[in-house]
Amino acid sequence: MEKQHSALSGYMFLFLELILLVVIIFGFMRGMIVPAIVLIPVFILVAIGFTVVDPNQSCVMILFGAYKGTIKTNGFYWVNPFYVRKKISLRARNFDSEPIKVNDKLGNPIMIGLVLVWKVEETYKAAFGVDEFQHFVVVQSEAALRKLAGMYPYDNIEDENAKVTLRDGTEEVNDQLEKEIIERLEIAGIHVIEARINHIAYAQEIAQAMLKRQQATAIVAARYKIVEGAVSMVEMALDELNQKSIVELDEDKKATMVSNLMVVLCGDKDATPVVNTGSLYQ
Repeated sequence: MEKQHSALSGYMFLFLELILLVVIIFGFMRGMIVPAIVLIPVFILVAIGFTVVDPNQSCVMILFGAYKGTIKTNGFYWVNPFYVRKKISLRARNFDSEPIKVNDKLGNPIMIGLVLVWKVEETYKAAFGVDEFQHFVVVQSEAALRKLAGMYPYDNIEDENAKVTLRDGTEEVNDQLEKEIIERLEIAGIHVIEARINHIAYAQEIAQAMLKRQQATAIVAARYKIVEGAVSMVEMALDELNQKSIVELDEDKKATMVSNLMVVLCGDKDATPVVNTGSLYQ
């Protein structure tokens, strides 16, 4: 488990270093060669113990294979010169993945990508829980993305009963993605700040076919609305004519009127009027 390392202030030992340096130089100048040579290893050992921790950085301490703690407070320190020091950044990082090809719930190939904001929270797990925690973040994020894509259809064209889709269920899908990534990265001591899908599209080999299908679906839906409105307008017209007794229409004339109105209201192009100067039957 992670523990804080109580390192000593480096300024006191820097002052000691200056004293040793003066003593060594003075010894060589006064001919006291042996004492001066003996102090040189001490001077080197003290110098090796200096370490600097920058803001939002940490320093993991290891002594002969044993974890001794982590310095997370920025500053100038002196530690055991035999410590192996491993610097780990605590700053927030971005991972913007390249779109990868996966299959959605219905087996359709799609291209999907994510953006992940993360940072190291537990240095012990990041340093010793996994090999190369940065590579671990990349691999596990893409694995979580593949799993998520298989849980939902791309849209509800083929699955009309689907309540949540990758294209429309943004918040719920992103929450599920974030939850999946958090579970996978916990072993590495990684804190997930945000995970979002930033790219989603059909794979190139089916993109054109799916686009045509979407267009056809949109056309059918539009036609349905047009016909529904046209029927209402024809019904309203017949009711108004009947109530106000403007003209008496038998069943054949009503059928002709309905046919003409439906052609005008549902046609793709503007109707060209034809003026009839005779009777309705000419």
